[in-house]
Amino acid sequence: MSTPADREGPPWRRIHPRTVLVTALVTAGVAVGAAVPAVAALSGRFGYAAAVGWALAGAVVLVGCAAAGDYVRWRRTRYRVGGERVELHTGLVLVKRRSLARERIRSVDLTAHPLLRILGLVTVRIGTGDQTGGESTLELDPVDRAEGERLRRELLDRVAARSSGTHREGELAVLDLRWIRYAPVSFLAPMLGGAAAGGVMQVSEWVGAQGEVIDWVADRFRNTSLVWAITVLVAAALAAGVVGALGLWAEGWWNYRLEREPGGTLRVRRGLLTSRSLSVEERRLRGVDLVEPLGVRLAGAARVDAITTGLAKDEETRGADHDTLLPATPRPFADAIAAEVLREPVAPTGAPLTAHPPAARGRRLRRALAAALAPVLVLALLGVWLTPVLLWTALGCAVVAVPVAVALALDAYRSLGHTLSGGYLVTRSGTLRRSTAALQRAGVIGWTLRQSWFQRRAGLIAVTATTAAGAGAYTARDADATEGLLFAAEAVPGLLEPFLERG
Repeated sequence: MSTPADREGPPWRRIHPRTVLVTALVTAGVAVGAAVPAVAALSGRFGYAAAVGWALAGAVVLVGCAAAGDYVRWRRTRYRVGGERVELHTGLVLVKRRSLARERIRSVDLTAHPLLRILGLVTVRIGTGDQTGGESTLELDPVDRAEGERLRRELLDRVAARSSGTHREGELAVLDLRWIRYAPVSFLAPMLGGAAAGGVMQVSEWVGAQGEVIDWVADRFRNTSLVWAITVLVAAALAAGVVGALGLWAEGWWNYRLEREPGGTLRVRRGLLTSRSLSVEERRLRGVDLVEPLGVRLAGAARVDAITTGLAKDEETRGADHDTLLPATPRPFADAIAAEVLREPVAPTGAPLTAHPPAARGRRLRRALAAALAPVLVLALLGVWLTPVLLWTALGCAVVAVPVAVALALDAYRSLGHTLSGGYLVTRSGTLRRSTAALQRAGVIGWTLRQSWFQRRAGLIAVTATTAAGAGAYTARDADATEGLLFAAEAVPGLLEPFLERG
């Protein structure tokens, strides 16, 4: 039943009626996937024809119930955009009435999986960026693509302050197919390779053929040394991982385009099968983070992430490149795009950094050696107690792990640095995932100073700038104690001054 308040203001709209068709088709696909093993299991007991009949009946009931439920959802879902609020009403038994103030809206994102794209529909997520779960986001699933674009333009159509300069409007970056060469050097490739090998074994176990698979592999390497057999199997898994990484990269970044729209909005569009559209208001931008995973960095590339307030971090978007403005590209190009995004003549992420003292290198070497030698020591003790084979295993682990640990520790030390570059403070740290964050000094809302007993003895300190944007905290790790305090005091004058004693 509508209230007088509901009848006032702009008219109410419904989500698209094709949502019932989408639900029916998706459920039908799930039913077919479940019917295949069900028919295989039931055909031995009831016969093939009876098993197919039961499976079809179950599929019809499942699809009918899902379509009926979604029809009710469509009938009971309505939304409208007023001058001050966006409202969404839904529910039959439990009626939910939710609204967001328009001035608090920070993002309007459009996504469409392949079925929605075929039907010309999109899912619209309207968010405030508050860390309050789903209550800070309204989802219209689905609406017509034209309606989704209209909502995005209307809700993000604000007058943004523009900086002076020659930075261009319109298209800032577009997909270059040569960037795909950085996909195989990420950590994703070996992870996918291991997952593929595990998947083969798991599926073979489900169908009762795991023993045959193992025997088949053993037959292929019956006259081959163990080392060569392991090398070939690892190479095959890595090859599968590389193929998977290339496929995921194509799905995620195909049709990529970064644009600056009128009104001061950065828009990222990408996706092969599932299209995605991310909008970031420049007035909410607090900086950029140049991220260089180890393999990508060795290839001379980096990606650019936005440090911004108002990007939703719910369960669906966390860890899904939701804040990435540019995929892994050559480092000079990444710096150039960072400068364009920030409207700066030179990217602050490329500024020379203040090196950290040698004591920071010693801390990293000690930690790395402890992590590498701890399992070696355990294996050695077990070898003395149980069998000499473990002693040889411990020796092999030490020969491999210690040089790797030392190399990573030295690289982690070389990666440390911090500086002030114009209106930005810059911090860099990490080795497996090196991060160079350029944060607006005006975006710093506080400082956290940490100094353990070991750091005090070494004259080091960890200086963390807290902010309402991005990760919420950016740290200059193991900086010289005096230099770190001066860095914090100069970055935001007056904020740390009452707590300092100058000699």
